[in-house]
Amino acid sequence: MSTTNYQGPTIDSGHVSKGTDYKNWIIGFLVVALLSVSSYTLVANNETDDMISRQEATITKVAEERSNIQRSFDESLVRLDSMKTINSGLESKLVDNSNEIAKTKNEIRSILNKKNASAAELGKAKNLIAVLNTKIAGMEQEVARLNQENQTLTQDKIVLTQEKEKLTQDLTATTIVKQDLEKKVDVASTLNASNIAITPVNVKNNGKEKVTTTAKRVDKLLISFVVDNRIIQPATTDVYVCVIGPDGKPVSAAKSGSGIFTTREEGDKNFTAKVAVDLETAQKKNVEFAFTPDQNFQEGNYTIQIYQNGFKIGENNRELKKGGLFS
Repeated sequence: MSTTNYQGPTIDSGHVSKGTDYKNWIIGFLVVALLSVSSYTLVANNETDDMISRQEATITKVAEERSNIQRSFDESLVRLDSMKTINSGLESKLVDNSNEIAKTKNEIRSILNKKNASAAELGKAKNLIAVLNTKIAGMEQEVARLNQENQTLTQDKIVLTQEKEKLTQDLTATTIVKQDLEKKVDVASTLNASNIAITPVNVKNNGKEKVTTTAKRVDKLLISFVVDNRIIQPATTDVYVCVIGPDGKPVSAAKSGSGIFTTREEGDKNFTAKVAVDLETAQKKNVEFAFTPDQNFQEGNYTIQIYQNGFKIGENNRELKKGGLFS
């Protein structure tokens, strides 16, 4: 058996070296590429983080802006609500401003109610709120001015009311004094009656008259008296004559217009005759009239009472006798 020394393929050292370099180059390229990708990814991630941060900041800013605008709007509404106590007089003067403000409020609400309102829209809302506040400030000034006017008018009214009350009191006092003076003048102008004469008269068949004191022969009573007053104004006044018979009852005389009149101290009273008398200031006036009763005269005492202005101004008596058999 022979021994053979086998030798395998011989590797070219130069070829191996060249392959190794190529492999190293590939590995280096991959490393560089990997590093580049890592760097890009890192930069991209950083830029994404920055973008998210900016977006979050923008969202936060918009949210804050919306919140600020809403708060400003709410404050404006509070100011408006504070003017709800304006009385109807002031409210009618501010109705035009109120209509404009209502329109502006609706426009602001329309923007704030949008969930995704843009910055431009929020900016518009902010400007509208500024306009709204300007209008509210104007209204507040107008309300203050009108309130001041009202206070002035109220004060003037109080003063005028006080003056009116004083004038009313003065007028009342003056009226009372005037009425008192008028009453005094009225009472003082009551006539005075004097020289009261009562003459029983018998009228014969031929018309001749004769004085008699016999009751059954008396046909009428002739009454005369004098009246006067220093202050009475020229005028016509009624004088009432009341004749009381012996039985204590008023004597009526239809022909003389008997009736009822009112006295100041005795109430209603029957009168026998009413005589109209023309008067002159401080002048005496003679009054004379005759009356015939509805029934025959009775023997006894007849009382004659004279009234004027509700007061009794005179009185006298006359007795009629029974008379003899041939009287």
